[in-house]
Amino acid sequence: MEPASVMGRARPATGDSGPRPAVRLQLWRSSGAMRAAAGDVVGILCLVSVAAELDFEYHHAGKLEAYLKRVHAAYPSLTYLHSIGRSVEGRDLWVLVLGRFPTQHKIGIPEFKYVANMHGDETVGREILLHLIDFLVTSYRQDPVITRLLNNTRIHIMPTMNPDGFEATKVPDCFYTRGRYNKNGEDLNRNFPDAFERNNASIQPETQAVMNWIKNETFVLSANLHGGALVASYTFDNGNSATGTLEGYSRSPDDDVFIHLAKTYSFNHASMYKGTGCDTRQTFPDGITNGYSWYQLEGGMQDYNYVWGQCFEITLELSCCKYPPADQLEKFWRDNKAALIEYIKQVHLGIKGQVTDKNGNPIPSAIVEAQGRPHVCPYRTNEQGEYFLLLLPGTYVINATVPGFKSILKTVEIRDNTGNFSALKHDFIFPEVPIRSSAASCPKTPLYQELQWASAAVKPTLHAILGLMAVLLLIFQ
Repeated sequence: MEPASVMGRARPATGDSGPRPAVRLQLWRSSGAMRAAAGDVVGILCLVSVAAELDFEYHHAGKLEAYLKRVHAAYPSLTYLHSIGRSVEGRDLWVLVLGRFPTQHKIGIPEFKYVANMHGDETVGREILLHLIDFLVTSYRQDPVITRLLNNTRIHIMPTMNPDGFEATKVPDCFYTRGRYNKNGEDLNRNFPDAFERNNASIQPETQAVMNWIKNETFVLSANLHGGALVASYTFDNGNSATGTLEGYSRSPDDDVFIHLAKTYSFNHASMYKGTGCDTRQTFPDGITNGYSWYQLEGGMQDYNYVWGQCFEITLELSCCKYPPADQLEKFWRDNKAALIEYIKQVHLGIKGQVTDKNGNPIPSAIVEAQGRPHVCPYRTNEQGEYFLLLLPGTYVINATVPGFKSILKTVEIRDNTGNFSALKHDFIFPEVPIRSSAASCPKTPLYQELQWASAAVKPTLHAILGLMAVLLLIFQ
C-alpha cells in the first residue's frame, strides 16, 4: 500500500467489476470422532497446547520463530519449516509448508503461497497468517474440508517478508512509517524486475530470496497481504498501451480469472465486498480493483509472479490502519478466516496434467497454453513435465508445443472443480522422443514494451503479429 501522501488521493474505480460471480462460502462441520492412530492423537493433543499459546498479540521475531518451530515439532508429518534466505540484518525469512507431502512437490498436487508483512509497518497479515496456520493444523483430520484441502494442496505460508522493517517500527501508526522499507531503505514492492519498464532499483536480499523461491517451486496461486486499505487488487499494476492503459486499466490475458480470484476473496470477507473502502473518496465496486486503475506501480511482486513465475497473485489490503492495536487482531482474524480458506481452494481451478513422450518420460519446458491467452513469457512444464492453467468454467483449446514437433491441440470442457480439490486432468503424449534440451529462461527485461496482442477488444494487426514474433525470438534465441 502507498504512503499517506498517495493514499489521500481519490483513485479511479476498477475498470470492469463485471457481474457478481456465484461465489459460495463452504460451511464446515465437524466430522465427529477422529479415527487416527495413537501417535497422531498425541500429535493433536500437542497442537492443542500450541494453539492455546497463540494469543491475539503481535509476535516479534523471537516469538514468531518459536511459534513456527513449536508447530512443526508438534506435527512434523504435516508441516515443513525452512528459511528461504535472510534479511539485510540477518533475520531468517521463515516459510512453513503444510500438506500431506510437506517436504517436496508431488506430481498433480498444486503449490499455493501466502506472503505477508512485505511492508514492515503493515502488520495485520503477519498475525492472521499465524492464526491460519493454527486453524489448519488443528482442523486436520477433524474438519473434512480442511483435511481434503491439505491432502490435495501444498500450502506455503511466509508470515513476514520484511522482518527488519517490522522490528524497526517502534511506534505503531495507522499511516506511513519508516518501517515500511527494509534496512537499506528500499520498498520491496518496487524492487522486482518489471515487464513494462526497466527497474533500476538494486535487488535486495529479501527480494532475491523470494525470486529464488518462486523459481524453485511450481507455484500456481498466491496472495500477498498488505494494509492501509480494504480491497483485493489484481494484475497488472503497471502497463502500457499494449495492455489497455489508454482506458485507465491494464488488462492481462487472464483478466477474467483475476477478477474471479479477487471477488472470491472480497465476497467471502466480512465486509470487503461492500466496496466502501476506508473513506468516501476511495470506493471499490465489489471490493476489488485492477492495480493500474488504482495507481501505477513499477517493480511490484504480483506482476513478477504472473509474468516470470507462472503464478497468479493478487494483493490483499486488509486494514484501513496499517498497524492497528493488538486488541483488534481477533476481529481481523474472524473477518478474513473464511476468505483465506476459500481463496486457497481456487488453486484447483482449470486444468492440469503432464507432457510426456511415448515412453512415458516427462518433457520439461514444453509450452502449454490456452488459445487466445498468450503469455509474454510462455507458460512451460516443470521438470516433471507438469503444467497448471487456472481457467474459469468453459470450453478451451489447449495447445501443447515441443520444439521440433507438431503441436498437439485438445478441446476441453472445464467445470468448477474447486469443491472437489482437483482441476480437470489431461495429459499430452508426443509420439516421438524429443532430444532433451533446456529452454532459455525468459529474460528479465521490459517484455511488454513492444508487445501487442489480439484480444476481444483489439483485432490482430501486422504490428501485433510482428511484435509477438519479436518477443518469441528473444525468448527462444
